Amino acid sequence: MKRVALLGMPNTGKSTFFNRLTGASARVGNWPGVTVDLLAAPILLGGHMVELVDLPGLYDLHGFSDDEKVVRHFLENNAVDLAVILVNAVQVERQLSLALQVRQLGLPCVLLLNMADEARQYGIRINVQEMAAQLGIPVVLFSAKYGDQQGEVQRTLAKTLDTARPVQLETVRRSLESDDAIEQTMGRIMEAAVEVPPRLSDNLTDQLDRLVLHPWLGLPLFFFAMFLLFQAVFWLGAPLQDGMEWLFDTLRTNALDPALAGAPEMLRGFLLDGIYSGIATVAAFVPIIVLFFLFMAVVEDTGYLSRAAYLTDALMARLGLDGRSFVMLLMGFGCNVPAVMGTRVMRSRPLRLLSMLIIPLSLCSARMQVFLFIISAVFPASQAGLALFSLYLFSFATAIVTALLFRKHFRSNEPFILELPPYRLPTLRQVLVRGWLEVRHFLTRATKIIIAGVVLVWVLTHFPMGVEEAGPESYAGIIGHWMEPLLSPLGISDQLAVALIFGFVAKEVVVGSLAVIYSLQGDALTQHLALQMDWVQAYSFMLFTLIYTPCLSTIATLKAESRSNGFALFAVVWPLALAWGVSFAFYQGARALGF
Repeated sequence: MKRVALLGMPNTGKSTFFNRLTGASARVGNWPGVTVDLLAAPILLGGHMVELVDLPGLYDLHGFSDDEKVVRHFLENNAVDLAVILVNAVQVERQLSLALQVRQLGLPCVLLLNMADEARQYGIRINVQEMAAQLGIPVVLFSAKYGDQQGEVQRTLAKTLDTARPVQLETVRRSLESDDAIEQTMGRIMEAAVEVPPRLSDNLTDQLDRLVLHPWLGLPLFFFAMFLLFQAVFWLGAPLQDGMEWLFDTLRTNALDPALAGAPEMLRGFLLDGIYSGIATVAAFVPIIVLFFLFMAVVEDTGYLSRAAYLTDALMARLGLDGRSFVMLLMGFGCNVPAVMGTRVMRSRPLRLLSMLIIPLSLCSARMQVFLFIISAVFPASQAGLALFSLYLFSFATAIVTALLFRKHFRSNEPFILELPPYRLPTLRQVLVRGWLEVRHFLTRATKIIIAGVVLVWVLTHFPMGVEEAGPESYAGIIGHWMEPLLSPLGISDQLAVALIFGFVAKEVVVGSLAVIYSLQGDALTQHLALQMDWVQAYSFMLFTLIYTPCLSTIATLKAESRSNGFALFAVVWPLALAWGVSFAFYQGARALGF
């Protein structure tokens, strides 16, 4: 009886093909040189009675994982008359390497390109005759799922067996002897230097994963943990924020006001009401931002974010994404720019583009600054964490809606592979260093933009000369009047409209621009805003800020990473339209309900 070995990468349809070819005649057997049982079945191919052996899926014949070693040992210790290599036709560019490795062993080979139906659906065309000529082995394009070309597959296997010459095991062993040497060296080192118990006992990671990765409790626990994180940020950060505001108010009253008392009114207003007020208002919220990054550093370094990616992979797959997209979305909570650049780990261009489209919808640290300011001004402390957490959920909701709407335009079939690290308790130094790096990046980038932004806002609110500051005749008032028909249905005033314009450049400028527009800072500014708008207007404004166009740095990154002006333009227009629709629905709905 001749022996045929079935090889292929995981998720190529190998089991489907094996079951279709063998029916219910499969059996489990032991094989020389192999420490695990393999599935085998006798079948009739042409005039040959053949034993078909289904080998474990592997990515590299020369790798050293358990599955790769099983396949290599089987080929070294068992005569094989024909190697059948199964490849996913949709991912042929990634899987052809395994076929080339098997061919180098000198074994008679047949290459089967499975999932022909999906390849046609994606518009992938494969010249089977040309590929067979290049490889020097027969190639068949078929579908194991539907049985298309199944007869052609069997005829090709039978014909190849007719002409195949037996290959000595020694020939195969010589081809793999370098891998065997490496494996033996690894074994000696492990035996001499590493002690591994025969059975690892259940450790803390296993026990925690039973709860954290629970199919029903996992996601609710994750979102509850995020809610507690936001509550802790406000609870611990509020006293620090009050202290920073007191410090800046004292500095202005006791030092800056007396020092500039004799300066021209225009210069004095520019330096104090413009630059100082803008920077001081932003700086007062730095303690809360520092706490946020410190807590997120703990969550990330413990390995919890990897679990979140695993938990969401099934959901993300329905959206045309995968767990990596969720990780990049979470990374966007720090800054959208590195998150967009992080999509380079995805080889599928459609998957990258769809991921890049949803990342700017994440609640980045710059938006966080705006929300912390507005929430502390309008919402009571008991509701602050809940208000921020709801925006966090809205961020995910808009990403899900966007993916659902556009997944058909960005189809991908790239597999998702994730290694879950053990839980690790980070050291205090790790947390502080990670948090400081994030904060330093934020402050370095934000300071330059904020100074430029508040200066420009001051000019718009104080010019032309002789007009009322931020009045209807100022440049800012004129711009706000132009935007009133568009934003008034959302409950957004003229002054807030001007702040949103500067938020298009960078979200960090929004808070500083409000300080300049109202010529107030600290408690005075928060009290003024609390009188100017109720919670419905404030929440509508925050929803619009959450969703509308990403900052210029993110747009430039989107253009560079996508290499498409059209995609970059779409990534600007779509969030703007979505922001208007969501804010309109919320504001008008809340007013209709009597809020």
